[in-house]
Amino acid sequence: MDTRILEVADYLLLIEKEMYTQGLWSEKTPSEYDLSSVEPFSVDRLDFEEWVQWIFLPKMKAIIEQNQPLPSVSGIRHMAEHVFAQRRGNWKALLKHFEDFDQLISPSA
Repeated sequence: MDTRILEVADYLLLIEKEMYTQGLWSEKTPSEYDLSSVEPFSVDRLDFEEWVQWIFLPKMKAIIEQNQPLPSVSGIRHMAEHVFAQRRGNWKALLKHFEDFDQLISPSA
């Protein structure tokens, strides 16, 4: 078992909590069409926070629950930084959670 599993699970919860705190959490599920995008971060059909909530978090939770290998690289912080640079708000905590997640997933980064 990968020793990072518990830490990854903790970061997923921190990301989810911060998204909720920042008002980025939605109760409305995107359509199947929107969820079926094959573009990176589903940029053609979803806002970044929708991708995090409806694709990234569920996929990472499934990896953990099914004891599958963790990804070897993550660039979610870079994408988040790009997206949130164009929006008003204090994204520091959320960006830090994404950065910590990236470093945990790809320690050589």
